Amino acid sequence: MYGSCARGMLPGMTLAAPKFGAPLPQTRGELFVTDGGLETDLIFHHDVDLPYFAAFPLLDNARGRALLAHYYDGYAAIAASARAGLMLETPTWRASIDWGERLGYSRTDMARVNRMSVAILGFLRDQYADSISQILISGMVGPRGDGYRPAARTDPDGAAAYHRPQAEAFAEAGADLLSAYTLTDVGEAIGITRAAREVGLPVAISFTVETDGRLPSGPTLARAIETVDREAPPDYYLVNCAHPRHIEAGLAEPGAWRDRVMGLRVNASMRSHAELDDATELDEGDPRALAQDHKRLMPLLPRLSIIGGCCGTDARHVAALWGNP
Repeated sequence: MYGSCARGMLPGMTLAAPKFGAPLPQTRGELFVTDGGLETDLIFHHDVDLPYFAAFPLLDNARGRALLAHYYDGYAAIAASARAGLMLETPTWRASIDWGERLGYSRTDMARVNRMSVAILGFLRDQYADSISQILISGMVGPRGDGYRPAARTDPDGAAAYHRPQAEAFAEAGADLLSAYTLTDVGEAIGITRAAREVGLPVAISFTVETDGRLPSGPTLARAIETVDREAPPDYYLVNCAHPRHIEAGLAEPGAWRDRVMGLRVNASMRSHAELDDATELDEGDPRALAQDHKRLMPLLPRLSIIGGCCGTDARHVAALWGNP
């Protein structure tokens, strides 16, 4: 079975992942499978309690590490079947200082956990290497605040200072890049990009959109990308945590900015963020219908190379997105 070694890893182990030269392979058009909705999968399918939607505490115990390894195994199998690359994303969307403090983790603890997340994925990469030719390890960053409820506009310098410790940990551990997901604010995107550049990591920025295709903070997807590109251009963009129909609304505006979007991680549900926040049951949607809606986005995103899922999705949905229902 994929990932057997990672199940017994000790927390102190580290492993530096090999770096790829510029440009990143996904920016050259190489295709990558990435995973689905880690947190919703664990909560609703495996009865795992994740306070504050934080998966990173699972790294600190053997059962949690085994559960994570089994989770990534499913996506490695999809990548092998599709003859595509595999983007392994660390389970660290909530592993920044403020969220760590809420869970009793010190700054030192958070640096250790972020480094360990890369090391564990490095061991998994070794396990998958015989069947998948191209595997990247992405250090995942989430927003400082709530991913669905944006606060006041974010100061880019403040955002860079806040996210830099997590970026430093990923760089020290040998991540191939940093990817920031579910961003709602242009200022935070600029700050995260600066933090990644300061530590020498390639960086991808992923915005989320509401049902009207706009960021929760108000701007259109086109305006957000164009603004960030003027101030601190990342290597590429993604859109995540929205249903394909909502993303389609955000792609209605033509322009060269669409060429900058190279990844999608879609929600299974057509509900709004507010509705999902209030939901007590998982809306898994229909994987085949999701794949059909996703297919309509392909002509609008000519450089799309990374495909995976977000809230409500699991390996069934991602397999369907890759044509294997």
